[in-house]
Amino acid sequence: MLYLTDPEGLDEVLGDQPAYRADQLREWLYHTPVLTVDEMTNLPKELRDAIREDLWPFTVDVTQTADRGRTIKWLFRCTDGSQIESVLMGYSNRTTLCISSQVGCAMGCTFCATGQFGFDRHLDAGEIVAQVAYANAYLAANPIPRSPERVTNVVFMGMGEPLANYDNTIESIRRMTDVMGMSARSITVSTVGFVPGMRKLIDERWPVYLAVSLHSTIPSERTKLVPINARYPIDDVIAAASDYYAAKGRRISLEWTLIAGENDSELEAEGLARIARQIHAHINVIALNPTPLSTDKPPDRDHVNRFIATLKRHGANVTLRDTRGQDIDAACGQLRLRAESS
Repeated sequence: MLYLTDPEGLDEVLGDQPAYRADQLREWLYHTPVLTVDEMTNLPKELRDAIREDLWPFTVDVTQTADRGRTIKWLFRCTDGSQIESVLMGYSNRTTLCISSQVGCAMGCTFCATGQFGFDRHLDAGEIVAQVAYANAYLAANPIPRSPERVTNVVFMGMGEPLANYDNTIESIRRMTDVMGMSARSITVSTVGFVPGMRKLIDERWPVYLAVSLHSTIPSERTKLVPINARYPIDDVIAAASDYYAAKGRRISLEWTLIAGENDSELEAEGLARIARQIHAHINVIALNPTPLSTDKPPDRDHVNRFIATLKRHGANVTLRDTRGQDIDAACGQLRLRAESS
């Protein structure tokens, strides 16, 4: 598989081909990705035939679109039969891809469809970065109207906890920045509070954005929603986030999935605003996208607005995110769950 090979080692895959063929192939894989090898027009037909089955480390099981074509979700099937998901979202000033870093997830967050699967395995760095390459190849053939025709932003907010798959996550970031040419400032790594990984990320050379999924400020309640809180308590998570901000100068994002009757109280809003002010963070609030295996529901619009108003009244910078793609199971893990249940 071509993406499972280090991009600097492609010449070893090509055998006795001239050395410049590896440069040409690397260009097609990372700079001008194409959906099929037949589009690699400067490679000889014999070589294209030889690598035809090795282009992608997955096949596409399902493609779904929503929001008038501005949200696209893929369910990919890896070579071992496991399934992962990616979501592409077009906006007027950016095209954002939400990618997976694991098959399943061991964090066990109660409201998350991926967590309801449990953990299968880590994704290889090549499987991670191939999601970005595939999205770029897709956009070249099927641009989203009034959006950039290439992935401008990558968020590790799909299936899995990226900092629990640390080495592969870091290698995929290296390939995105050093090989694809993306800016580290356009990459966001999301974590539910895997403190050892947060601490290691401080020492990396890439100033990526860090998003921390809190979901509750009350330790006992957070442990119910995000079980890893029992291992890495919220105070340790906040301390690591604060140190990351101090080292990198990158504003932290605090992610908050709003769940009716669970974390939508005024007390929670006040606590969240206090933490955000303390570490100079921005808050992203999104109403829960319900999952089939949970009874959790989002609050109604009035309740959401009151929660946002409380955050602002207590001095927090906050954005209410769109719940995009509900009709295509856009929350991570939902499409896989529906596919396996059908």
